[in-house]
Amino acid sequence: MPGREPDPPPPASELERLRRENEQLRDDLRRSEAERQRLRRENEKLKDELEAARRAVSRPAAPFARGTRVAVPKRPGRKPGVAYGPRAYRRVPTRIDATFDAPLPDACPHCQGAVRRTRVATQFQEELPVQRPVVRAFHVAIGRCTRCRRRVQGRHPLQTSDALGAAATQLGPQAIAFTVLLNKRCGVSYGKIAALLRDRFGLTVTAGALVQAVQRTARVARPTYDHLAATVRGSPVVTMDETSWRVAADLQWLWAAVTPGTTVYAIQPGRGLAQAAALIGHDYAGVLVRDGWQSYRQFTRARHQTCLAHLLRTCRRLLLDYPAQPFVRAVKRILQAALRTRAQYQQGRLSAHGLAVARGHYRDRLSRLLARTPSRRLAVRRFQRHLGREFDAIFRFLVDPTLDATNWRAEHALRPAVVTRKMCGGGNRTARGAQCQQVLTTLLRTADQRGLDATALLATLLTARRATIPLALQFVPAVH
Repeated sequence: MPGREPDPPPPASELERLRRENEQLRDDLRRSEAERQRLRRENEKLKDELEAARRAVSRPAAPFARGTRVAVPKRPGRKPGVAYGPRAYRRVPTRIDATFDAPLPDACPHCQGAVRRTRVATQFQEELPVQRPVVRAFHVAIGRCTRCRRRVQGRHPLQTSDALGAAATQLGPQAIAFTVLLNKRCGVSYGKIAALLRDRFGLTVTAGALVQAVQRTARVARPTYDHLAATVRGSPVVTMDETSWRVAADLQWLWAAVTPGTTVYAIQPGRGLAQAAALIGHDYAGVLVRDGWQSYRQFTRARHQTCLAHLLRTCRRLLLDYPAQPFVRAVKRILQAALRTRAQYQQGRLSAHGLAVARGHYRDRLSRLLARTPSRRLAVRRFQRHLGREFDAIFRFLVDPTLDATNWRAEHALRPAVVTRKMCGGGNRTARGAQCQQVLTTLLRTADQRGLDATALLATLLTARRATIPLALQFVPAVH
């Protein structure tokens, strides 16, 4: 079969036209890519501005800032009239420590005329005493056992350390406890604490010495921390949450596991199941009250209650973006109705049978909503899938009305840490500082929950001859 002859080449004019079209298409493609990149950057910028606006509405850094100056501002302070409110004043002290007389002058200070006394009024003043450190000297007896030939050293109940020689000058238990409270509860830096001790109490100490004292306190409090962690693991109900935390500039996570009488913090390098299980154990079989983070759902033996506040917050955010979304509005109504039903039961206006009937009704309504055709909006579809995953954990607070419907306990426990994080550069500078942070904040928060004197607990730990657990923390208080 003879071969096919090749097609004749196109004329030069046709080649030039095709070349120009090719260049034009390339230019159009470059312009389209540049425009796409510009729109992508603009979209990301608008998303960031929208998220910043949402944060400013829900969690304002300056809640009373108006943003713009009012042309004719109102006079500051309360206004007279029926809306003034109760008129409060400082109460008269019940104890008088010292009494002083304020006599009249011999002559009027204005016209130098004679002054006649008409009455005597009483004024009260509450003042802080001027304090100076109490310096104690301990004459420590040192001996040697006649049987094992080991060195034996005496110790007074007020001593906080057995150190002698170059380290013989130590801080007392009250001074160390005060430092721990200022640093771990109030977020005051060690440099400022040293300045406060010098100016207010006349106690000269370096910031480094305060750091060492706090670290020593954390070491002696470690058995107490382990005991409180075991208490949380054995609790029938635990509320958990986590927030970001920096350790040596690396991103880590501060976890909180909370019961009505105990709070345990843990600073860990991750946000997964392993880190959550380090607090409560992989086989935790109680009720876990938490938000919708996926790691919590992996506790398969636990019964779950998801946070309704998070779900309602998502509903409000979606309705701001997509007002015409009947699915989101219906979910919001169901969740709010469920909370009102539980409140009616707690007020005695609804029986246990009525509560069970209402629970089944809400589950059925939500199930029918989730069976609908997914929305075209991606964010709404994601929310619908999330509700499907969390379905069994949404209404458990109607099974056991004593359960919290939100994870507010854990969020309240994390709130002081978030304030400290903003004041102290995001976290701790070293891993040892992170260990001290989790141990001492656990002790302080638990003492607040149980109504205990944190200073007395710290003093007990510091003056003990060996690591011990304070008696007040060995027993879990009854929850009413």
